[in-house]
Amino acid sequence: MLEKTEKKVVVRVGAEALLADVQAGVHTFFIDEPVAVGGLDRGPTPYDMLLSALGSCTAITLRLYANQKKWPLEAIEVHLSHERVHRQDCDKCESPGETLEEVHKELRLLGPLTPEQLQRLHLIADKCPVQKALTSGSFRVLTTVVNS
Repeated sequence: MLEKTEKKVVVRVGAEALLADVQAGVHTFFIDEPVAVGGLDRGPTPYDMLLSALGSCTAITLRLYANQKKWPLEAIEVHLSHERVHRQDCDKCESPGETLEEVHKELRLLGPLTPEQLQRLHLIADKCPVQKALTSGSFRVLTTVVNS
């Protein structure tokens, strides 16, 4: 069980709405679903937040690497999209390697970079810690239930 001091993120959803009130350390924000699916559209969706985490981690990783190398990377944009990919009509959706979720990540790297620098940054972009966690195959979520 997590001690109160160990909790980094707390999410609360009431009895009626899909609106999630999130507290991450000292930061608070909403995550919601679109009106079309029963939400209030008062914040990004959970998948928007997942893509935001991946995109920001990628951009920060690239910035740190370029700064360390003193490369002329002036700005970074990461464009992301998510889709469900139904391979083989999901006949084997529980088999390893039959991916149902796919994220497309496009990097826009601005500045007078050489082709070699661009190629290296492309490789570094796939090494951000969030992407590594999502794609490692060893990422676990352990759930406990407490009724209070």
